[in-house]
Amino acid sequence: MTGRLHGVGLGPGDPELITLKAARLIAAADVIAYHAGVGKQSNARRIAADLIPEGAIEEELRYPVTTGTTEHPGGYAGAMAEFYEECAARLAVHLEAGRSVVVLAEGDPLFYGSYMYMHDRLADRFETEVVPGVPAFAAATATTAAPLVRQTDVLTILPGTLPEPELARRLADTDGAIIMKLGRTFPKVVSALRQAGRLEGALYVERASMPEERWLPVADVDAASVPYFSLIVVPGDTGQRSSTLSEGPEASTASAGGAAEVLVIGLGPGPDHWITPEVTAALADVQHVVGYAPYVNRVPQREGLTRHASGNTVEVDRARLALDLALKGERVAVVSGGDAGIFGMAAAVFEAAEDEEYADVPVRVLPGLSAVQVVAARAGAPIGGDFAVMSLSDRLKPWALIEKRLRAVAEADLVLAVYNPASRSRTTQVADARRVLLEHRSADTVVIVGRDIGRAEESLTVTTLADLDPMSIDMKCLLIVGASGSRVTAAGQVWTPRSTT
Repeated sequence: MTGRLHGVGLGPGDPELITLKAARLIAAADVIAYHAGVGKQSNARRIAADLIPEGAIEEELRYPVTTGTTEHPGGYAGAMAEFYEECAARLAVHLEAGRSVVVLAEGDPLFYGSYMYMHDRLADRFETEVVPGVPAFAAATATTAAPLVRQTDVLTILPGTLPEPELARRLADTDGAIIMKLGRTFPKVVSALRQAGRLEGALYVERASMPEERWLPVADVDAASVPYFSLIVVPGDTGQRSSTLSEGPEASTASAGGAAEVLVIGLGPGPDHWITPEVTAALADVQHVVGYAPYVNRVPQREGLTRHASGNTVEVDRARLALDLALKGERVAVVSGGDAGIFGMAAAVFEAAEDEEYADVPVRVLPGLSAVQVVAARAGAPIGGDFAVMSLSDRLKPWALIEKRLRAVAEADLVLAVYNPASRSRTTQVADARRVLLEHRSADTVVIVGRDIGRAEESLTVTTLADLDPMSIDMKCLLIVGASGSRVTAAGQVWTPRSTT
């Protein structure tokens, strides 16, 4: 009979925060295992020292590297993977011999803990139990007596090892936050807090619940003194937070001097290097960014910038929010993917701006690289001649009108670029459009399917109307249906002559 593996959380450092269940299991264990840093004593063992029974076998699992360099051919990741395999093998020997094994974990075993890597390798072979522990951030908030989140506030837990722009963006987009894994990352974290407008009110806590515990405002911390056992608490009700549509323009501080201009900006299809210099300069100057959340997330966070992210079906509400902010003198950018004027936010802003109350708010559209351009470029030159652009979404227009326009395009023998071909709720439109086009086009008409072009997972497929599989198309796709004269080269590239076909 094999032994049982226990991942036991010890809490943040104070032995009195060990749960009764954890204490019972430690006292009854045959084997006590714990991780230790290079040249350091195990903090987990220190916490549980008075509970470890005499005669228990102790397995010290000492890391081969923490923050230093390694000569392992696989680098840090390779060295750590090999280490965890060796540790699991050592513990498996005890488990196969029928011994109960307790792996001590600071805080909670499944919260940034090394026990997880033992669990990954052993849980499918041996009976396993995980005992939760008080996480370090709970001890930190108790130490500062700072309420972290209230009511509908959102709490985000962030590793300080995130890239600075990503850390700043996430801090700007949440209410309360915990930032862990400090040490050498501390200067970068402080910079991210400042960019997100969250530095004021952020609290630094060191060695929470331990005898050496201390806390103070982040702004007052000497970066050279920050140890690994530290974290930052960003209470949800302090500092500048990003707003949502529901908060409305009251969340902004108005500027003097009358109405400001609303910029409507196209961010391109995805990669940062496809954003124009004009757009980059504009985004560096505005005070507010308004848009669909995935597009707002692409705008780098910086000090003085407030983000207003929302869902995908409230375009006019978004536009009104931007116009209200501009009416108060705030500099606002409304962002879209691709080009804002092609099935983007530009039309929605002009629609909202028809209201007389916005008569004094100027609107300017900055172009972006469109999805049809990048798909066409990847394929060759399929829109080298006359072409049409349509959306298959029937959210704002009836399907009967879409069919009428599809027939007109097909009869005119135009190349057709198709946006918004399908979604979770729209599953038949591609098949219906294919049926309509085949009434006027030959079955061997070339079709290009571009998915996630410009992103790591991009794919480009060249097929025909006859072979197009509607079930393979989703919202990440853009289709280009060739004209009768569109051609495919021996290399698989598609082009359409500029002359009349």
